[in-house]
Amino acid sequence: MLAPDTLTGDIVLTDADFAAIVVMVRQQSGIVLGHSKRDLVYGRLRRRLRSLNIESFALYREMLDAEGGQAERVRMINAITTNLTGFFREPHHFEFLGKQVLAQLPRDRNRLRIWSAGCSSGEEPYSIAMTLCNAMPDLGTWDARILATDIDTDMIAHGASGRYSAERAAAIPAGFLARHARQRDATITEMGPQLRSLITFKPLNLLGPWPMTGSFDVIFCRNVVIYFDKDTQRSLFDRFADQLVLGGYLFVGHSESLFRVTERFEHLGRTIYRKVR
Repeated sequence: MLAPDTLTGDIVLTDADFAAIVVMVRQQSGIVLGHSKRDLVYGRLRRRLRSLNIESFALYREMLDAEGGQAERVRMINAITTNLTGFFREPHHFEFLGKQVLAQLPRDRNRLRIWSAGCSSGEEPYSIAMTLCNAMPDLGTWDARILATDIDTDMIAHGASGRYSAERAAAIPAGFLARHARQRDATITEMGPQLRSLITFKPLNLLGPWPMTGSFDVIFCRNVVIYFDKDTQRSLFDRFADQLVLGGYLFVGHSESLFRVTERFEHLGRTIYRKVR
């Protein structure tokens, strides 16, 4: 039986518990959790403890630290990670991708690689795929692929399923929705086979090894680095630059900036950058 606490009405999260979890989350994911995130951590991990029938955060920490704790460490990161996304979020990015980036691709190369890093539940890579289909009538003649990665394995599974609530899918422009999706029933919208054939969903921790060997033309990494400290951001943007072709594009979130973080990109405005070195 779970032990009640007179202050929280539930399981107690001590200062020592919170500090230990903060360290583990940072080591595992690079995410920096300030004291303002304590209630978020408590609320999300309390659900994990209740589902596991564990009576205290101290016992939960023992599980995480145990030799076989890797699976639960993944579940912990999944629980804490904030997954705020939507179809065609920050629409100017997709407009620039379609009208500027894709329109200027050399047609004698026929290879295109785009990475959605921190793709959450998949709305971003599907939005990219729809943009490709709309902007490139000759897409069928291209070797075009979109890699969609996220540290949250639950979100990767969601994206790979290609199924979304009709309410979320309502953000897709009507023409794209009619062409690239179908209603399974009154509540579920399913992405079409052309979109799904373009995207590969894979779990990936941005702070760990990157198994990709080829270069990318475009990288989307939006609303991810805001959770990292400056040193981690510098390292990450340097790795992104290494992974991009010269002249390749990087799209970041509306509250993010590369100012005084890296000099390997030029700012094109509206959180769009191009690799220059």
